[in-house]
Amino acid sequence: MEKVYYYSDEVNDEFSGVTRKTVTVDQNYVYRPKSFIWNFFAFIMYRIIMTPVAYFYCKLKFHLKIENKKVLKLARDENGKKRSFFFYGNHTQIPGDGYIPNVICCPTDCGIIVNADNISLPGTQNFMKMIGAVPIPNQLAGMRNFTAYLNKLAATKKAIVIYPEAHIWPYYTKIRPFKSDSFRFPHSYGLKVFCFTVTYHRRKNSTKPNITVYVDGPFEADKTLPKKQAIEELRNKVYNQMVERSANSTYEFVKYVEKK
Repeated sequence: MEKVYYYSDEVNDEFSGVTRKTVTVDQNYVYRPKSFIWNFFAFIMYRIIMTPVAYFYCKLKFHLKIENKKVLKLARDENGKKRSFFFYGNHTQIPGDGYIPNVICCPTDCGIIVNADNISLPGTQNFMKMIGAVPIPNQLAGMRNFTAYLNKLAATKKAIVIYPEAHIWPYYTKIRPFKSDSFRFPHSYGLKVFCFTVTYHRRKNSTKPNITVYVDGPFEADKTLPKKQAIEELRNKVYNQMVERSANSTYEFVKYVEKK
């Protein structure tokens, strides 16, 4: 039987099904401990354990294909030196949205900007940190701390992954409207932007979907424009590219119906 979700607000409705008591992310939240031992085990967890898990999960569950990954080689400065970059994608999988960027970007590490709910399952906070989760503060006092850590990520040749749609709509085949707020970061840091668009396709002799991901970019903020205009234009470039790629989906595994 086809699964159907009914929505009334494309921007704010959430269909993850996750409910938990959200932890506080404020000025006291430690994004990455400085301990050598902690960082050693973080490396083991991220690269030795979770990267293969992510790869096999995506391959076995979705027969994942990645198109145009080569463009990520363009995440370099004018002198040809590798730099961090911002990576925007559509938000359609649990837990796949934590795995797919890892598979695409390997061997580059990812820092994935997440809602505080993602680190709120009891006993998993250290694990989530180790695999790259970077929670957005849910207390205003935490913004300076968050920005300081983002500064470190921007200087360490990592992919900074953002899901601008903010809310998960499982298996959704279109791109929902999203705000330009998160695009102020690549503008501020002068970093390149790439996007990835997850598309769904029917599997032969099965009702289960396959995933093909399209990678595009680089996009850059036009520094000749006023800041607000440049950020909005950058957002529009990414949004339009993702909308164009999403048209490649050929299978609606879950149906979304607007409430009248």
